[in-house]
Amino acid sequence: MSALFSPFALGPLALRNRIAIAPMCQYSAEEGNATDWHMIHLGSLALSGAALLTIEATAVEAIGRITPDDLGLYNDDNQAALAKVLGAIRKHSPIKVAIQLAHAGRKASSHAPWKGGQQIRPDEPGGWDTAAPSALAHNPHEVAPLALDDAGLARIRDAFARAAQRSQALGIDAIELHFAHGYLIHQFLSPLANQRSDRYGGALENRMRFSLEVFDAVRAAVPVSMPVGVRISASDWVDGGWDVEQSVVLGQALAERGCAFMHVSSGGVSSQQKIPLVPGYQVPFAERMKAACGMPTFAVGLITEPAQAENIVASGQADVVALARAILFDPHWPWHAAAELGATVDAPPQYWRSQPRELKNLFGEVRIGSR
Repeated sequence: MSALFSPFALGPLALRNRIAIAPMCQYSAEEGNATDWHMIHLGSLALSGAALLTIEATAVEAIGRITPDDLGLYNDDNQAALAKVLGAIRKHSPIKVAIQLAHAGRKASSHAPWKGGQQIRPDEPGGWDTAAPSALAHNPHEVAPLALDDAGLARIRDAFARAAQRSQALGIDAIELHFAHGYLIHQFLSPLANQRSDRYGGALENRMRFSLEVFDAVRAAVPVSMPVGVRISASDWVDGGWDVEQSVVLGQALAERGCAFMHVSSGGVSSQQKIPLVPGYQVPFAERMKAACGMPTFAVGLITEPAQAENIVASGQADVVALARAILFDPHWPWHAAAELGATVDAPPQYWRSQPRELKNLFGEVRIGSR
Protein backbone atom coordinates (compact mmCIF):
# COMPACT_ATOMS: atom_id res chain seq x y z
CA MET A 1 0.00 0.00 0.00
CA SER A 2 1.17 3.51 -0.79
CA ALA A 3 2.12 5.46 2.34
CA LEU A 4 1.04 8.68 0.63
CA PHE A 5 -2.47 7.30 0.14
CA SER A 6 -2.87 5.80 3.59
CA PRO A 7 -5.35 7.44 5.98
CA PHE A 8 -4.26 9.80 8.72
CA ALA A 9 -5.89 11.71 11.57
CA LEU A 10 -5.37 15.22 12.92
CA GLY A 11 -6.88 14.47 16.29
CA PRO A 12 -10.60 13.90 15.62
CA LEU A 13 -10.27 14.93 11.95
CA ALA A 14 -9.89 11.93 9.64
CA LEU A 15 -7.99 12.44 6.38
CA ARG A 16 -8.37 9.99 3.49
CA ASN A 17 -4.73 10.34 2.43
CA ARG A 18 -1.58 12.32 3.25
CA ILE A 19 -1.94 15.02 0.57
CA ALA A 20 -2.88 18.54 1.66
CA ILE A 21 -3.28 21.67 -0.42
CA ALA A 22 -1.31 24.49 1.15
CA PRO A 23 -2.88 27.95 1.55
CA MET A 24 -2.11 30.15 -1.45
CA CYS A 25 -3.05 33.83 -1.55
CA GLN A 26 -5.14 34.78 -4.57
CA TYR A 27 -5.41 38.56 -4.07
CA SER A 28 -8.89 38.43 -5.60
CA ALA A 29 -11.27 39.39 -2.78
CA GLU A 30 -13.42 42.51 -2.60
CA GLU A 31 -13.41 44.28 0.79
CA GLY A 32 -12.29 40.98 2.28
CA ASN A 33 -15.15 39.08 0.65
CA ALA A 34 -14.68 35.89 -1.35
CA THR A 35 -15.64 36.34 -5.02
CA ASP A 36 -16.46 34.21 -8.05
CA TRP A 37 -12.72 33.61 -8.41
CA HIS A 38 -12.68 31.80 -5.07
CA MET A 39 -15.66 29.71 -6.15
CA ILE A 40 -13.79 28.63 -9.29
CA HIS A 41 -10.34 28.29 -7.72
CA LEU A 42 -11.27 26.49 -4.51
CA GLY A 43 -13.97 24.49 -6.27
CA SER A 44 -11.42 23.17 -8.74
CA LEU A 45 -8.97 22.20 -6.01
CA ALA A 46 -11.76 20.55 -4.02
CA LEU A 47 -12.08 18.01 -6.86
CA SER A 48 -8.35 17.22 -6.86
CA GLY A 49 -8.40 14.07 -4.73
CA ALA A 50 -6.33 15.66 -1.94
CA ALA A 51 -7.51 15.00 1.60
CA LEU A 52 -7.29 18.55 2.94
CA LEU A 53 -7.78 21.95 1.30
CA THR A 54 -6.53 24.98 3.22
CA ILE A 55 -8.10 28.33 2.35
CA GLU A 56 -5.56 31.08 1.74
CA ALA A 57 -4.24 33.47 4.39
CA THR A 58 -7.41 35.11 5.69
CA ALA A 59 -7.01 38.36 7.59
CA VAL A 60 -8.50 38.67 11.05
CA GLU A 61 -8.83 42.46 10.72
CA ALA A 62 -8.85 44.83 7.77
CA ILE A 63 -5.40 46.31 8.41
CA GLY A 64 -4.03 42.77 8.63
CA ARG A 65 -4.53 42.16 4.91
CA ILE A 66 -1.39 41.87 2.80
CA THR A 67 -3.14 43.72 -0.02
CA PRO A 68 -6.49 45.51 -0.34
CA ASP A 69 -7.62 42.43 -2.30
CA ASP A 70 -6.94 39.84 0.42
CA LEU A 71 -9.55 37.51 1.85
CA GLY A 72 -10.81 38.42 5.32
CA LEU A 73 -12.99 36.98 8.04
CA TYR A 74 -13.59 39.96 10.28
CA ASN A 75 -17.23 40.89 9.57
CA ASP A 76 -20.58 39.40 8.65
CA ASP A 77 -20.21 40.15 4.94
CA ASN A 78 -16.90 38.25 4.83
CA GLN A 79 -18.53 35.29 6.54
CA ALA A 80 -21.56 35.26 4.24
CA ALA A 81 -19.43 35.43 1.09
CA LEU A 82 -17.22 32.55 2.20
CA ALA A 83 -20.27 30.52 3.19
CA LYS A 84 -21.40 30.44 -0.46
CA VAL A 85 -18.06 29.00 -1.58
CA LEU A 86 -18.02 26.43 1.20
CA GLY A 87 -21.59 25.42 0.42
CA ALA A 88 -20.66 24.57 -3.16
CA ILE A 89 -17.60 22.59 -2.05
CA ARG A 90 -19.58 20.61 0.51
CA LYS A 91 -22.22 19.74 -2.07
CA HIS A 92 -19.77 18.20 -4.51
CA SER A 93 -16.66 17.08 -2.62
CA PRO A 94 -15.77 15.09 0.52
CA ILE A 95 -12.53 17.05 0.97
CA LYS A 96 -11.81 18.42 4.44
CA VAL A 97 -11.41 22.19 4.57
CA ALA A 98 -9.09 24.20 6.81
CA ILE A 99 -8.57 27.95 6.91
CA GLN A 100 -5.36 29.86 7.56
CA LEU A 101 -6.02 32.81 9.87
CA ALA A 102 -3.45 35.55 9.51
CA HIS A 103 -2.32 39.10 10.13
CA ALA A 104 0.26 40.64 7.80
CA GLY A 105 1.72 43.13 10.29
CA ARG A 106 4.34 45.33 8.63
CA LYS A 107 3.96 43.46 5.31
CA ALA A 108 0.38 44.73 4.94
CA SER A 109 -0.80 47.53 2.64
CA SER A 110 0.96 46.15 -0.44
CA HIS A 111 0.17 45.77 -4.12
CA ALA A 112 -0.64 42.32 -5.48
CA PRO A 113 2.43 40.44 -6.80
CA TRP A 114 1.43 40.94 -10.44
CA LYS A 115 1.28 44.68 -9.73
CA GLY A 116 4.83 44.68 -8.37
CA GLY A 117 4.14 43.71 -4.75
CA GLN A 118 5.52 46.98 -3.39
CA GLN A 119 4.21 48.75 -0.31
CA ILE A 120 1.25 51.10 -0.75
CA ARG A 121 2.19 54.05 1.41
CA PRO A 122 -0.41 55.30 3.92
CA ASP A 123 -0.82 58.55 1.95
CA GLU A 124 -1.45 56.73 -1.35
CA PRO A 125 -4.86 55.50 -2.57
CA GLY A 126 -5.69 52.14 -1.03
CA GLY A 127 -2.91 52.35 1.57
CA TRP A 128 -3.02 52.35 5.36
CA ASP A 129 -0.78 52.49 8.43
CA THR A 130 0.58 49.07 9.30
CA ALA A 131 1.29 47.62 12.74
CA ALA A 132 4.14 45.45 13.98
CA PRO A 133 6.12 44.53 17.10
CA SER A 134 8.60 47.35 16.45
CA ALA A 135 8.73 50.42 14.23
CA LEU A 136 11.03 48.68 11.75
CA ALA A 137 10.16 48.64 8.05
CA HIS A 138 10.44 45.37 6.10
CA ASN A 139 12.59 47.15 3.51
CA PRO A 140 14.62 50.35 3.99
CA HIS A 141 12.63 52.39 1.46
CA GLU A 142 9.26 51.59 3.07
CA VAL A 143 7.21 53.53 5.61
CA ALA A 144 7.84 52.03 9.04
CA PRO A 145 4.94 50.37 10.86
CA LEU A 146 3.47 51.56 14.13
CA ALA A 147 4.73 49.61 17.14
CA LEU A 148 1.84 47.84 18.83
CA ASP A 149 0.95 48.82 22.38
CA ASP A 150 -0.87 46.60 24.88
CA ALA A 151 -4.28 47.69 23.57
CA GLY A 152 -3.25 46.83 20.01
CA LEU A 153 -1.99 43.41 21.07
CA ALA A 154 -5.27 42.69 22.86
CA ARG A 155 -7.27 43.85 19.82
CA ILE A 156 -5.41 41.53 17.46
CA ARG A 157 -5.48 38.60 19.85
CA ASP A 158 -9.24 39.00 20.19
CA ALA A 159 -9.58 39.35 16.40
CA PHE A 160 -7.93 35.95 15.92
CA ALA A 161 -10.36 34.42 18.41
CA ARG A 162 -13.41 35.98 16.73
CA ALA A 163 -12.24 34.84 13.29
CA ALA A 164 -11.83 31.34 14.71
CA GLN A 165 -15.41 31.42 15.98
CA ARG A 166 -16.60 32.55 12.54
CA SER A 167 -14.62 29.67 11.00
CA GLN A 168 -16.31 27.21 13.31
CA ALA A 169 -19.73 28.68 12.52
CA LEU A 170 -18.99 28.18 8.81
CA GLY A 171 -18.41 24.48 9.38
CA ILE A 172 -14.71 24.64 8.53
CA ASP A 173 -12.92 21.50 9.72
CA ALA A 174 -9.62 22.89 11.03
CA ILE A 175 -7.74 26.13 11.67
CA GLU A 176 -4.15 26.88 10.74
CA LEU A 177 -2.62 29.93 12.42
CA HIS A 178 -0.10 31.76 10.25
CA PHE A 179 3.11 32.10 12.25
CA ALA A 180 5.29 32.13 9.11
CA HIS A 181 6.56 34.04 6.08
CA GLY A 182 7.39 37.29 7.81
CA TYR A 183 3.84 38.18 8.79
CA LEU A 184 2.84 39.55 12.18
CA ILE A 185 3.33 36.53 14.44
CA HIS A 186 6.62 35.66 12.75
CA GLN A 187 7.66 39.29 13.24
CA PHE A 188 7.24 38.84 16.98
CA LEU A 189 9.26 35.61 16.93
CA SER A 190 12.23 36.85 14.91
CA PRO A 191 14.86 39.11 16.48
CA LEU A 192 15.28 40.63 13.03
CA ALA A 193 11.83 42.26 13.31
CA ASN A 194 11.28 42.38 17.07
CA GLN A 195 13.38 44.88 19.00
CA ARG A 196 10.95 45.46 21.85
CA SER A 197 12.25 45.96 25.37
CA ASP A 198 9.06 44.86 27.17
CA ARG A 199 7.85 41.37 27.98
CA TYR A 200 7.20 40.71 24.27
CA GLY A 201 10.79 41.29 23.16
CA GLY A 202 14.37 40.27 23.84
CA ALA A 203 14.72 36.74 25.20
CA LEU A 204 13.20 33.82 23.29
CA GLU A 205 10.55 33.32 25.96
CA ASN A 206 9.40 36.90 25.50
CA ARG A 207 9.45 36.82 21.69
CA MET A 208 7.30 33.67 21.81
CA ARG A 209 4.80 35.17 24.23
CA PHE A 210 2.39 36.79 21.76
CA SER A 211 2.29 33.73 19.50
CA LEU A 212 1.35 31.53 22.44
CA GLU A 213 -1.27 34.03 23.62
CA VAL A 214 -2.84 34.01 20.16
CA PHE A 215 -2.81 30.22 20.05
CA ASP A 216 -4.37 29.98 23.52
CA ALA A 217 -7.08 32.49 22.60
CA VAL A 218 -8.01 30.60 19.43
CA ARG A 219 -7.86 27.21 21.11
CA ALA A 220 -10.24 28.46 23.82
CA ALA A 221 -12.60 30.03 21.25
CA VAL A 222 -13.54 26.84 19.38
CA PRO A 223 -14.60 23.32 20.40
CA VAL A 224 -11.91 20.73 21.16
CA SER A 225 -13.26 18.76 18.18
CA MET A 226 -11.83 21.43 15.86
CA PRO A 227 -8.08 20.95 15.31
CA VAL A 228 -5.97 24.09 15.64
CA GLY A 229 -2.49 23.94 14.14
CA VAL A 230 0.17 26.40 13.08
CA ARG A 231 2.35 27.15 10.08
CA ILE A 232 5.84 28.25 11.00
CA SER A 233 8.93 29.47 9.24
CA ALA A 234 11.54 27.16 10.76
CA SER A 235 14.37 29.48 9.69
CA ASP A 236 14.80 33.07 8.55
CA TRP A 237 17.78 31.98 6.44
CA VAL A 238 19.62 35.00 7.88
CA ASP A 239 22.45 34.92 10.44
CA GLY A 240 21.19 36.06 13.81
CA GLY A 241 17.55 35.46 12.91
CA TRP A 242 14.94 32.90 13.85
CA ASP A 243 16.22 29.35 13.38
CA VAL A 244 15.22 25.72 13.69
CA GLU A 245 16.39 25.33 17.30
CA GLN A 246 14.21 28.25 18.40
CA SER A 247 11.42 26.70 16.33
CA VAL A 248 11.78 23.48 18.32
CA VAL A 249 11.28 25.39 21.58
CA LEU A 250 8.17 27.05 20.15
CA GLY A 251 6.89 23.73 18.79
CA GLN A 252 7.28 22.02 22.14
CA ALA A 253 5.40 24.83 23.87
CA LEU A 254 2.61 24.57 21.31
CA ALA A 255 2.46 20.78 21.68
CA GLU A 256 1.94 21.20 25.43
CA ARG A 257 -1.01 23.47 24.63
CA GLY A 258 -2.70 20.93 22.37
CA CYS A 259 -1.53 22.11 18.96
CA ALA A 260 -2.95 19.62 16.45
CA PHE A 261 -0.32 19.92 13.73
CA MET A 262 2.66 21.91 12.51
CA HIS A 263 3.05 22.97 8.89
CA VAL A 264 6.76 23.64 8.40
CA SER A 265 7.88 26.29 5.92
CA SER A 266 10.67 28.89 6.11
CA GLY A 267 11.76 32.44 5.30
CA GLY A 268 9.85 35.63 4.60
CA VAL A 269 10.85 38.01 7.37
CA SER A 270 13.90 39.57 5.70
CA SER A 271 14.87 40.53 2.17
CA GLN A 272 18.41 39.44 3.13
CA GLN A 273 17.42 35.76 3.24
CA LYS A 274 19.54 33.32 1.27
CA ILE A 275 17.50 30.20 0.49
CA PRO A 276 18.99 27.19 -1.33
CA LEU A 277 16.13 26.31 -3.65
CA VAL A 278 16.43 22.59 -4.34
CA PRO A 279 13.72 19.91 -4.42
CA GLY A 280 12.35 19.32 -0.94
CA TYR A 281 14.63 21.97 0.58
CA GLN A 282 12.38 22.43 3.63
CA VAL A 283 11.77 18.75 4.36
CA PRO A 284 14.71 18.47 6.81
CA PHE A 285 13.06 21.19 8.89
CA ALA A 286 9.83 19.19 9.00
CA GLU A 287 11.75 16.06 9.97
CA ARG A 288 13.48 17.90 12.82
CA MET A 289 10.25 19.42 14.10
CA LYS A 290 8.40 16.12 13.96
CA ALA A 291 11.12 14.32 15.91
CA ALA A 292 11.48 17.06 18.53
CA CYS A 293 7.84 18.06 19.04
CA GLY A 294 5.94 14.82 18.48
CA MET A 295 2.95 16.33 16.71
CA PRO A 296 1.59 15.65 13.21
CA THR A 297 3.83 17.48 10.77
CA PHE A 298 3.33 18.79 7.23
CA ALA A 299 6.23 19.15 4.80
CA VAL A 300 6.05 21.70 1.99
CA GLY A 301 8.34 23.32 -0.56
CA LEU A 302 9.34 22.14 -4.05
CA ILE A 303 7.67 18.78 -3.58
CA THR A 304 6.59 18.02 -7.13
CA GLU A 305 6.96 14.29 -7.89
CA PRO A 306 4.81 11.42 -6.58
CA ALA A 307 7.82 9.25 -5.74
CA GLN A 308 9.36 12.16 -3.82
CA ALA A 309 6.16 12.67 -1.80
CA GLU A 310 5.81 8.94 -1.19
CA ASN A 311 9.34 8.75 0.20
CA ILE A 312 8.80 11.71 2.54
CA VAL A 313 5.83 9.98 4.17
CA ALA A 314 7.14 6.41 4.00
CA SER A 315 10.47 7.38 5.58
CA GLY A 316 8.76 9.24 8.42
CA GLN A 317 10.20 12.64 7.57
CA ALA A 318 6.68 14.09 7.72
CA ASP A 319 3.13 12.82 8.12
CA VAL A 320 1.51 14.90 5.39
CA VAL A 321 2.83 16.45 2.18
CA ALA A 322 1.45 19.90 1.35
CA LEU A 323 1.36 21.04 -2.26
CA ALA A 324 1.13 24.62 -3.53
CA ARG A 325 2.51 25.61 -6.94
CA ALA A 326 2.62 21.97 -8.06
CA ILE A 327 -1.12 21.56 -7.67
CA LEU A 328 -1.89 24.88 -9.33
CA PHE A 329 0.05 23.63 -12.34
CA ASP A 330 -1.60 20.20 -12.18
CA PRO A 331 -4.94 20.40 -10.31
CA HIS A 332 -5.30 16.61 -10.57
CA TRP A 333 -1.84 15.89 -9.18
CA PRO A 334 -3.28 13.40 -6.63
CA TRP A 335 -4.95 11.43 -9.46
CA HIS A 336 -1.66 11.17 -11.33
CA ALA A 337 0.20 10.28 -8.13
CA ALA A 338 -2.32 7.54 -7.36
CA ALA A 339 -1.92 6.15 -10.88
CA GLU A 340 1.87 6.10 -10.51
CA LEU A 341 1.81 4.58 -7.01
CA GLY A 342 -0.93 2.02 -7.62
CA ALA A 343 -3.37 3.65 -5.23
CA THR A 344 -7.02 4.72 -5.22
CA VAL A 345 -8.17 8.33 -5.08
CA ASP A 346 -11.49 10.14 -4.76
CA ALA A 347 -12.98 11.63 -7.93
CA PRO A 348 -16.46 12.99 -8.61
CA PRO A 349 -18.73 10.65 -10.59
CA GLN A 350 -18.98 13.22 -13.35
CA TYR A 351 -15.29 12.53 -14.06
CA TRP A 352 -15.23 8.74 -13.69
CA ARG A 353 -15.17 8.22 -17.46
CA SER A 354 -11.77 9.91 -17.58
CA GLN A 355 -10.08 6.93 -15.91
CA PRO A 356 -7.65 5.45 -18.50
CA ARG A 357 -8.61 1.93 -19.52
CA GLU A 358 -5.27 0.48 -18.44
CA LEU A 359 -5.76 1.72 -14.87
CA LYS A 360 -7.97 -0.52 -12.76
CA ASN A 361 -9.84 0.97 -9.81
CA LEU A 362 -7.98 4.30 -9.79
CA PHE A 363 -11.26 5.86 -8.63
CA GLY A 364 -12.36 2.73 -6.76
CA GLU A 365 -14.90 0.32 -8.15
CA VAL A 366 -16.95 2.54 -10.40
CA ARG A 367 -19.72 1.49 -12.73
CA ILE A 368 -20.21 3.55 -15.88
CA GLY A 369 -23.14 2.89 -18.12
CA SER A 370 -23.59 4.28 -21.61
CA ARG A 371 -26.37 5.28 -23.95
